[in-house]
Amino acid sequence: MGNLLKVLTCTDLEQEPNFFLDFENAQPTEAEREVWDQVDVVLKDAKAILDELQAYKGAGQEIREQAIQNPSDDALQEQAWAAVVPLVGKLKKFYEFSQRLEAALHSLLGALTNETYSDPTQHLEREQALAKQFAEILHFTLRFDELKMTNPAIQNDFSYYRRTLSRMRINNVPAEGENEVNNELANRISLFYADATPMLKTLSDGTTKFVSENKNLPIENTTDCLSTMASVCKVMLETPEYRSRFNSEDTVSFCLRVMVGVIILYDYVHPVGAFAKSSKIDMKGCIKVLKDQPPNSVDGLLNALRYTTKHLNDESTNKTIKSMLQ
Repeated sequence: MGNLLKVLTCTDLEQEPNFFLDFENAQPTEAEREVWDQVDVVLKDAKAILDELQAYKGAGQEIREQAIQNPSDDALQEQAWAAVVPLVGKLKKFYEFSQRLEAALHSLLGALTNETYSDPTQHLEREQALAKQFAEILHFTLRFDELKMTNPAIQNDFSYYRRTLSRMRINNVPAEGENEVNNELANRISLFYADATPMLKTLSDGTTKFVSENKNLPIENTTDCLSTMASVCKVMLETPEYRSRFNSEDTVSFCLRVMVGVIILYDYVHPVGAFAKSSKIDMKGCIKVLKDQPPNSVDGLLNALRYTTKHLNDESTNKTIKSMLQ
């Protein structure tokens, strides 16, 4: 009986997504257009945000050499402050973009989980342009967090800004106006960057909030949308016939990143997570697809599964899955 169940479960997982999701060329239908247009406005800014984050060098040198080693030198303090203020403007911009991204995610989830179609496979197959935008949000999110994790200057700059600002307030020194971040906003920004993966946390919290705000919508509509998306990516990556339809090798890494992104979201939103026996995601299959890629090309994604999921270390997680991710 156990084996029969096992076969049924695997078959279910394999049969779920039997279509090609065109991440390269999907165009919106008339029915998708309204939501697509809203989300497109946000996604148009995503590349510039990543470019700015990648180029972010920080003011570590100025802070160290001037402010810390020569704390009584007012001129050097002013130089360090002048270096940090525009950077804080950028950090504020990134944080504000996360809020826009969360709103875009809500619009997409609303469209991809409503009762227009009877199941998530139909939604994703017939609303490919929206599925592609959802994938682009996930791709952006993981890329943003990868860059943020390797850049300690971000938190150092912001901490220095807050320390100096509070000192200026105590001494009644006027602070530069344009990039002034009030205390409440500074607290929110600080919390955002304190998280190892701030954009992923924004999406996870946003998805959980979407579920709790839409009580008339079964939670399965959302979790099944996520698990189906993960399965579609896995099947496209492991099926030569589908994979050969990608025009660019970049689509492979896009697909891998999206697969990992939806697994992590599912793990946060689903009551028992992605690693439980009852999970609708074939985790062993997904990890195998990752491990079949060229060495070193997916370390960041495997680490995302190891360190940013919620339920991997639960006692109920299958030992094979745990050892595959060791």
